[in-house]
Amino acid sequence: MLMSYRELYNKPTLNVLSQQQIEQIHLATMEVLERTGVRITHPKALELLDGAGARVNGNRVRIPAQMVEDAIHTSPSRLALGKRNGEPAIFLEDNRSWFGAGLDGADYLNPVTDERRRFTSEDCRVTATISNALSNYSWSMILGLAADVPADIADRLIAKQALTYCEKPLFFCCQDPDSACAIYDMAVLIAGSEERFRQAPTIAAISSAISPLSWDDDTLEKAIFCAEKGIPQALIPGLQAGATSPATFAGTIVQGSAESLGGLVVAQLVRTGAPVIYGAFTTIMDMATAIFSYGAPEMNLMTAAMVQMAKHYNLPFFGTAGCSDAKFHDDPQAVIEATFSCLSSALSGANLVHDLGLLDHSALISPNYLVLIDEILSMVNQYMRGILVNDETLALDLIDRVGPGGHYMEEEHTMQHFRDVWYSDLFDRTNYEEWIEQGSIHFTERLREKTRKLMDLNTEPLPTEIIKEMDRMAKHWLRDSGH
Repeated sequence: MLMSYRELYNKPTLNVLSQQQIEQIHLATMEVLERTGVRITHPKALELLDGAGARVNGNRVRIPAQMVEDAIHTSPSRLALGKRNGEPAIFLEDNRSWFGAGLDGADYLNPVTDERRRFTSEDCRVTATISNALSNYSWSMILGLAADVPADIADRLIAKQALTYCEKPLFFCCQDPDSACAIYDMAVLIAGSEERFRQAPTIAAISSAISPLSWDDDTLEKAIFCAEKGIPQALIPGLQAGATSPATFAGTIVQGSAESLGGLVVAQLVRTGAPVIYGAFTTIMDMATAIFSYGAPEMNLMTAAMVQMAKHYNLPFFGTAGCSDAKFHDDPQAVIEATFSCLSSALSGANLVHDLGLLDHSALISPNYLVLIDEILSMVNQYMRGILVNDETLALDLIDRVGPGGHYMEEEHTMQHFRDVWYSDLFDRTNYEEWIEQGSIHFTERLREKTRKLMDLNTEPLPTEIIKEMDRMAKHWLRDSGH
């Protein structure tokens, strides 16, 4: 009898909520949206919500559960994102996880000297090049925090840099609707047309409510623009338990879900079927430091719970992992926090996982840390393959033939399967004497050397005419902003 793929492989999974708890959180989320509501001042959003049956009282909008359910139903359960050349690269569905680099932060950790300084547009080229080359990164972020370009158009200029040096799908944040339009124009230019862009979008946006339960006008304007143009957008409010959300984990999850679904309702009212990704960055406020923690175990626990809520709604999920509150890439804290969060995200089935490579609670980007996390992801991906069980892998005839006291070193079966084992070009498995003979090279040195090589790689260039047009666009932005 033929066995299905799922019978052959039992993919490791993590569930932190029972079905009863999922239902409780769902009902609580609906109650928050219907009883408490959300704060919205954007005129068009208010008009759309009012016309669809929401109760609008000034800037307080209470959304009936049926409206939310209808919006969930019309929102796509499956999305595809494409590479720069138009080839589909990511399919958001089921439990498959796709990890993405955080391309920039406010500060940059020099990969050779460990000097910490302000992030620049050249650093964006380096990090974009590295994330493009690392095989376990499926996409990247662009944030626009470079200190050497005009602040009012930095998001566009950094997006241009990232689109030039990274061929993978790119998620962007931007400070105003004009920047969203400019980034979209570049993506359409590269795709060749709006129709080709929509087939496998090369960019996607991040839209965030302001916790608790508020959406500002600029964010909603960008969200409306994305819905109109078919730009996928991840709705990821940042909640800090004990500060901007309840101190209890369940309360934070409920509020985060309400904030994300509130944005989803608006997007579906703008255009039925608009591509939306449910999500939230749920973490704690460290009461000793007041930081928004990027390494807390509670962050991973709440993220895993949010994944289950996304699956309950049959929506793709946007989460967080591969980051740390530590200040250096080779700090054991950085390695432990990244490993734990990456494995937790993969086990929970988070579809898109962002912020990989960020240190110091997102203030710092480290190329070495990006490369280190790629190695962690390689281990995680090997683990997530699970164990194949069939006649070939059970090897009963082989075990019988070798018998007690034999060995498997010279068996053809061994030759066919030994490459199924995970190997690393960074981790060391030699004995001590061999390690001495090979130069006593520590892990940090091997990591730096690999990073340096990746920095020197050349990304497949864009066509000359596209580069010229993007340069022209940049000059236009500079002129219009008075620079």
